[in-house]
Amino acid sequence: MVQRTTKLGGTASDTTVGGVAHGLMMMTWTPTPAPDAQCFAAIKAGVDALLAGAKMFLNSAEFYAMDMGTANLEMLARFYARYPEYADRTFLSVKGAVRDRAPDNSPDSLRASVSVIQRALGPHKTLDLFQPARIDRAVPIEETMHTLAALVAEGQFAHIGLSECSAATLRRAHAVYPVTAVEIEVSPFSYEAEQRRVIAAAAELGVSVVAYSSLGRGFLTGKIKSAADMQDGDIRSRYTRFKDENLKANLLVVKALEAMTKCKGITVAQLCIAWVAAQGAHVIPLPGSSKATRTLENLEGGDVVLDAGEVEELSGIVAKHGVKGDRGMGLTEEQQHYWG
Repeated sequence: MVQRTTKLGGTASDTTVGGVAHGLMMMTWTPTPAPDAQCFAAIKAGVDALLAGAKMFLNSAEFYAMDMGTANLEMLARFYARYPEYADRTFLSVKGAVRDRAPDNSPDSLRASVSVIQRALGPHKTLDLFQPARIDRAVPIEETMHTLAALVAEGQFAHIGLSECSAATLRRAHAVYPVTAVEIEVSPFSYEAEQRRVIAAAAELGVSVVAYSSLGRGFLTGKIKSAADMQDGDIRSRYTRFKDENLKANLLVVKALEAMTKCKGITVAQLCIAWVAAQGAHVIPLPGSSKATRTLENLEGGDVVLDAGEVEELSGIVAKHGVKGDRGMGLTEEQQHYWG
C-alpha cells in the first residue's frame, strides 16, 4: 500500500489523491495500442494500491490517439462500464480544445470539446477536471476562464485546470476563477526557470502542479538504449532528445543515475519520481504507464524520500552532463521555451 497522498488545489481542495498520478497517453497514442485487459489492469492496480479515501488522479485527453481521435476516452468508457465502482475512486482530468493540431480556446471550441469528451466517456463517469491543452494566444486568458467558469456553473465538469501556462498566466487566470491544477513538464531533463516560477506561483495560490513526463517521456527509465527500442511510428522518435547522438549523450545521465540508485535499492524511475515530488508538497508527478507492474513501480517512487543532499546530487548529475536536444518535436528555441 503506497502512503503518499496530497490534497488538490482550487475548488477541489477537499479532494485527496495519491501522491503520484497516472498518465494514460501511451495506452492509445502508439502504433500498437495496448489491449483493454492490460490497460484496465494497469489502472486498477494503481487505484487499489492507494490508501482508503484517496483517489487516483488519471490524466487523459480528447486527442490521445495516432489519428488525434478519442480512442483514449473510449478505452476509459469501456473501463468504467466494466468497473463502475472505480468511477468514484478516480479523479479524471482531460485536456482538449485542440483543432488542426493547434490550441483553439474560443468559447465555441471549448464548449464543443467538453461535449465530445463527455460523449466519448459515456454514462458511467463524469468529467472531474477539464484543461485547455495549451494556452491560445489569440484568446485572452480571462475570456477563457470566464467560458470555463460558465461551463462549471452548467454542471459540464467540476474543476478547471490549465496546461503549459506561465506563472504570469496562472496568476491572471486564478484571479478570475480558482484553478485547481496546472499541468507542466517537470523532470530532471526539464526543469528550467519558468517551471520553477510556475511551481512557486502555484504554491502561493494554492494550486496543484501536475508534473507530466516526469520520466522524460520514458527515457529516464533506462529502457531505451537506442532508436531500435522504440516501435516504428512511436511519436517519441520525433523528439530530438531521442535521435542519434543526442540519445547516446543523454544515456550518460541515465547511467549516472543508475549508480546513484544502487545505495537506495530503487529504480531510476523511482528516483526521478521522488526528485519531482521533492520540488513541493503540491507537486504531483505524472508518469505514464500501460502495465500494472510499472504503475506500481511509479507509485512506490512517490514514497521514496530524498534528503536535500540527494536532490542536489541528482540535479548536479544533470547539470554536469547536460541534456542534448530540446523538449519538443523539433521546436525552435523560441517555441520550446514559450509558455502561454
